[in-house]
Amino acid sequence: MSDTPLLAVRDLTVSYPAASGAVRVVDGVSLDLAPGEFLGIVGESGSGKTQLLLSLLGLNGPQARLGGSVRYRGEELIGAPQRALARLRGARIGMIFQDPMTALNPYLTVGTQLTEGVRHHQSLGRRAARRRALELLDAVHVPEPRQRFAQHPHELSGGMRQRIVIAMTLLSEPDIVLADEPTTALDVTVQAQILALLRDLRARTRAALILVTHDLGVIAEVADRVAVMYAGRVVEQASAERLFAHACHPYTEGLRRSIVEVTGPLPARLAGIQGNPPDPAALPPGCAFEPRCLYAFARCRAERPPLEPIAHGHACACFYKGPLGRRDP
Repeated sequence: MSDTPLLAVRDLTVSYPAASGAVRVVDGVSLDLAPGEFLGIVGESGSGKTQLLLSLLGLNGPQARLGGSVRYRGEELIGAPQRALARLRGARIGMIFQDPMTALNPYLTVGTQLTEGVRHHQSLGRRAARRRALELLDAVHVPEPRQRFAQHPHELSGGMRQRIVIAMTLLSEPDIVLADEPTTALDVTVQAQILALLRDLRARTRAALILVTHDLGVIAEVADRVAVMYAGRVVEQASAERLFAHACHPYTEGLRRSIVEVTGPLPARLAGIQGNPPDPAALPPGCAFEPRCLYAFARCRAERPPLEPIAHGHACACFYKGPLGRRDP
């Protein structure tokens, strides 16, 4: 992979107005994405993952206030005119939304929705766009693509709709695909099929992917690198291999322990992280994870740990430097 990042995010912030003042839901995130790389972003609901993804394309909404920098091939996207962003959306950076039913228009046929984007971005004629769409439906393993082409979204299963959304995203051959929890509403069999499809398409198209999920088990299957988010910040970042072998942050350890191993005996009780994620409008003064952390000490309650390198390609935001593995009391 190239040393020059395809996408460079620096000190990104996303804030929304509230009665108590601006509430920051993404707080100083910095990430790089190389050409052809598969980056996983993991964390519980409310950790800022989706807001981070939306901010890369300026889709957060009119009340959002974005700061920092997002550069695609050197072009700054924060503060860019809507016309410039519209040229990138779909054409160069595509997005797979979490719920395919709401991502698709219920009044239009699958074929109409598949072809309108590629006809706009690539100036294809109706026949060429249809031919290309049918090829993609076949590539994402949609059975009887010509029949599906004429159907409406409500006539399809959840897994089929998700395949349609993936095909729609890939029609314009984007450099980057953003996937916002694309397997959350699917059963485990269909989930495995969608993950295999994403791996296969990345290998064939060389597109870079960012996959947002709350499931570290999903990340283990597909990602090259992983960023762990908590309370709007990246608290750990490493290659997938190193993260699973040498996790540094107690939150990462908690997410990892919540995965049930399919080999070996089932645990008597599923491991979990005690407590709930903090309200972004009322974060504690020190480390946001401190109230839930088994390793916290006095400094954690008073200071916010910075994200610092601990090894090549591995960074962690934690004051605790001892071994992990302590069990819940």
